Order: sequence, then structure tokens, then C-alpha cells
Amino acid sequence: MSENLDLVRSIFEDWERGDFSRADWADPDIEFMIADGPDPSLSRGLAGMAQALRARLSAFSEFRVEADEFRAIDDERVLVLNHAVGGRGKTSGHQLPSIAVPGADLFHVEGDKVTRLIVYFDRESVFADLGLAG
Repeated sequence: MSENLDLVRSIFEDWERGDFSRADWADPDIEFMIADGPDPSLSRGLAGMAQALRARLSAFSEFRVEADEFRAIDDERVLVLNHAVGGRGKTSGHQLPSIAVPGADLFHVEGDKVTRLIVYFDRESVFADLGLAG
């Protein structure tokens, strides 16, 4: 279980610097899901995940995600409570504030690879899905 936490922490080290380019942590057949928010979606494979991330991040520069808490749910799942740190709009050039609603990411890990990643814009949604209290 601690290896899974270490893996997810290493992913967030990059994301906290605004670097979303690394994918060596992902299984080639990863399932990437945006569970809620303005545009829920499901993608499969590294190319699908990359395309989905590019579609969401392409409007911003300097966008980062910061972890608030890492929770091992069980032997395969790690929940990261997080919040997005405002980036700069590429078209407008305006600095965006941090997103007020804290989000979460749920990583499913098998072996040393993430096989499923579910992104939540609203923490309450992940808590409801997992049957957890916030």
C-alpha cells in the first residue's frame, strides 16, 4: 500500500509544478475518466488520456494542481484530495484565481502502474461514490 502512495505522490510532484507531460506511471490501457464537472468523459489508453488532458489544459498556461491530502482507500486505490491553482488564460492573458471548489483524484494501481484515474471537480461526488464521510 505504501508503494501506491509513493507512486501517486511522485505524480503529484510533477502536477504541483504544472508538468502534466509524464505518463510512465500509467498502464498502456489506462481508463481516464472525468466523473463530473462541465464535461464528464471517459477515455482509454495513453493516447486517449493525453488527448483528454490536452483538451482541458489547452486554454491555460501555468495551471497546477496541489494535493491537500493523500488517502490509501485499500490495497489498490489512492484518493488525493486536491485543489486547482489558477493558471493564466492563453487567449485573455488574465490570471485565474484558484478554483473555489476542492476536487479529488482517485487512482487505481495494479503492480506499479495506474490502471484507472478518475478526476472529480467536486469532492462531495467522490465521497458519495466511495461511501466516505468528508
